[in-house]
Amino acid sequence: MNDVRHVLVLPDRDAAEEVAEEAAGRFGLPEEPQLVRDALAGEDDAEDAQWLVVIEDPAGRLPAAELEALAAEHEGWLEAP
Repeated sequence: MNDVRHVLVLPDRDAAEEVAEEAAGRFGLPEEPQLVRDALAGEDDAEDAQWLVVIEDPAGRLPAAELEALAAEHEGWLEAP
């Protein structure tokens, strides 16, 4: 199976940290998801930053629907691959 990288977009750092922690526990991830601050184009105010939770899925086994639901619980979404 091909390596898959899931990117969940969250509205703030707190939500991203919660999602990363919950995903690690819920899916038994071998490594912690990576948090990345994503400033919106043209914006330099920290309040206008989104946070990305990047989850490596080398076996391609994580269910996208469950990841999408997890992000939605925190007012976020799963980026299409």
